[in-house]
Amino acid sequence: MIGKAHAHERTRQVWARGISSAELSMMTRQMATLLDSGLTMEQSLNALIEEASEPLTREVLSGVKTEVMAGLSFAGALGAYEKSFPDFYRALVHGGEESGSLSTVLQHLADYLDARQALKQKTSLALLYPALVTLVAISIVTGLLIYVVPQVVQVFQQSRQSLPWLTRALIALSDFLRAAWPYLVVIIGGGFAAARMALRRDAVRRRWHVALLQLPWLGSLIRGVNVSRFASTLAILVGGGVPLLTALGSGARVMTNMVLRDAVLIAMERVREGATLARALGATRVFPPLLVHLVASGEVSGRLEQMLQRAAQLETQALERRLAVFLTLLEPAMILVMGGIVLLIVLAILLPIIQINQLVR
Repeated sequence: MIGKAHAHERTRQVWARGISSAELSMMTRQMATLLDSGLTMEQSLNALIEEASEPLTREVLSGVKTEVMAGLSFAGALGAYEKSFPDFYRALVHGGEESGSLSTVLQHLADYLDARQALKQKTSLALLYPALVTLVAISIVTGLLIYVVPQVVQVFQQSRQSLPWLTRALIALSDFLRAAWPYLVVIIGGGFAAARMALRRDAVRRRWHVALLQLPWLGSLIRGVNVSRFASTLAILVGGGVPLLTALGSGARVMTNMVLRDAVLIAMERVREGATLARALGATRVFPPLLVHLVASGEVSGRLEQMLQRAAQLETQALERRLAVFLTLLEPAMILVMGGIVLLIVLAILLPIIQINQLVR
């Protein structure tokens, strides 16, 4: 018994790292197919354990099977591994078990996980491109100022002639970077570390999230990602038979922005007091009017799940359009900025040469 307990504890420690989203989506879809074909929960888990290619996945599935065989429900067994099965995932599984349609709910959940992963990848790639280009541009310009410019302008400095102001400014900037770059690295690194520590405090992080939402382009992007995720989560939970208040709580936990998360919690309190979901969401004044109107229509017609799914699709499409426009405008803008910087460096080097030629004539 002690050996089994130690083995089970070791499994939980290893599983604390969590599995990838892609692995979780595939595992969910396979479980839905196995249950829909008539296999029992134990047989389905055995099949998944044999099919799993990752040792980590096999270990956690074995742990889940042990919990299920001990008498826990499937959702209860997943609760022992919170790092890999989010709150909304377990809530949906619980709703599927309660309603007797677990295989259908798991199929919808797998579709949702795939869509969320695709949206996350698109967003990450859209933000990764400008970040890499900016990093490379800064590295190139810094290298020019520290190593190339001093060697070129050294000839002009030895001539003891008055240099153009642009050349003198470039030389001063180059000298500053050569002398202060270690301190700048320390300052920038310390600033990032201090910012991360400060953002661990809820008050600071909330102010930061408020500021992000007010930014011209990034604010709408963050809002779109969170609203799409919230609407999708709420749709699949409501469709799976999860009570509305429970679904709202899980929907709040999938939102990364504290302002929007707090708005959902406030809406929960209004719903608990008897208000409709549409009125509760509209009173917060942070959700798009389109979402509020679709929720109101769904509540009146009894098709809340479909309306939430439609709202999530519209938000996702709008988000993809914003990303496309952003990338379309970003490339020429970065080319112009880099061209302007390089032009200034070239002019700072050429102006003394032109000046010397004029003196020779």
